Amino acid sequence: MFEHLKLANPEALYLLLLIPAAIAWYWFRGADTRARLQVSGIEAFKAGRKTLRIRLRHSQFILKVLAFSLLVVALARPQSSSSKQNVSVEGIDIVLAMDISGSMLAEDFKPNRLAVAKDVAAEFIRGRISDRIGLVVFSGESFTQCPLTTDHGILLNLLDEIKSGMIEDGTAIGDGLATAVSRLKESEAVSKVIILLTDGENNRGFIDPVSAAEIARVFGLRVYTIGVGTIGMAPYPVQTPFGMQYQQMEVRIDEPLMQQIAEMTNGKYFRATNAGKLRDIYREIDQLEKSKVDVTEFRKKKEEFLPFVLAALVLLLADFILGISIFRKFP
Repeated sequence: MFEHLKLANPEALYLLLLIPAAIAWYWFRGADTRARLQVSGIEAFKAGRKTLRIRLRHSQFILKVLAFSLLVVALARPQSSSSKQNVSVEGIDIVLAMDISGSMLAEDFKPNRLAVAKDVAAEFIRGRISDRIGLVVFSGESFTQCPLTTDHGILLNLLDEIKSGMIEDGTAIGDGLATAVSRLKESEAVSKVIILLTDGENNRGFIDPVSAAEIARVFGLRVYTIGVGTIGMAPYPVQTPFGMQYQQMEVRIDEPLMQQIAEMTNGKYFRATNAGKLRDIYREIDQLEKSKVDVTEFRKKKEEFLPFVLAALVLLLADFILGISIFRKFP
């Protein structure tokens, strides 16, 4: 009942220090008022039956002490408080623009770049509970795999379904970025973010990447760019007359372009040279883009001294009844 009590006047509890003094006074006073009788032995008194008056001889003092304690607590003004919170969450709209060109099957990431990129993106999505997230894929062209949604279950299913070869091969970075922009330009979210991931250089498409970045800047979108690939050579899949084979090829990412896109949109460029680094990048972006949470708290206080006063009155009444009955002093 009183688990959330606080005292408005806690200094009143210092009055409880009077209780030890009262107990000492009662004890020494009782020793002075008891009659003394010298006898040769107490065997004759052992057989005597103790009366109710004797058994309860200290009860009036105990009742007074307890009543005084309760009144002191009441004087300290115990108060209970109840609180209520209104929480409003302003989510962030995020579009993942993912390169699914043939080079994303390179095996410098195990099992390959695309598989790792999908796994890390899925982890990121699961951690963004209050945000709307969409998915754009691009290769030689681009399209929206999933529009902005808070149904992350559907989003994760659609993410799992993407694979290299779904669309014509190539790396149309400008088209991928422009498609992501088109998904966010009407958004009214507190923050609008594009995470653009690629492992190559822009060599296809109709829209220049810098022009797409300029459009993103105009609409207030922030673009985080990620270059995926090891430093140096990596095993790339190459179609030959004998089927798909892997050849060591130089990893070429247009990092100046990725940095320019990020700087133009107040974002940041990252280079992921392995799976662990890619996970760290997504964690950093997760920390940079936190949803805004407003908490309004209401508190209501209620005086709770009355039960203590009533309990003290009951004890004093019991003391009074004992005084006019069992401990009544006859003339």
